[in-house]
Amino acid sequence: MKTHGSGAFKISDLLHIGDNVIIEDGVRIFHPEKIQIGDNVYIGHDTILHGYYNSNLIIESNTWIGPQCYFHSAGGLLIQKNVGIGPSVKILTSYHNINDNNQPIKLQSLIFKSIILSCGCDIGMSSVILPGVTIGKGVQVGAGSVVNKDVLDYLIVAGNPAKCIGKR
Repeated sequence: MKTHGSGAFKISDLLHIGDNVIIEDGVRIFHPEKIQIGDNVYIGHDTILHGYYNSNLIIESNTWIGPQCYFHSAGGLLIQKNVGIGPSVKILTSYHNINDNNQPIKLQSLIFKSIILSCGCDIGMSSVILPGVTIGKGVQVGAGSVVNKDVLDYLIVAGNPAKCIGKR
């Protein structure tokens, strides 16, 4: 087993960084060379942006990311413009292929699926977004939700698993 390192980074290590970006203390970035950040982005304290060697993590302009979030972008992650992401949100773009009962799950291959958070959506505190999900434009995800399926534009979803509870 080997370490991923400390997550320490220099701004110049990022693939791209826009103007007026605030990265608070304690933020860790892995594979910064695969991460693009637009203009007017806030990244809260103790957040982890876990880039991956074969995919990009893109955060477009005017995005707010709360403290203590964890984004793992092995399958690719696109956060479009004007997105709000509450504290402690987790976004995961890979999972283990469970096809061999004789082998421990952690040793089985990974399946990669990208995630898109579309323009103007808002992800509530402590929500989890699972691999392969697209969150539509203007969607509100309620706090503590687990989103395992695509969400159409301008819906309000909440729960575990997240279900539509209204329209905006």
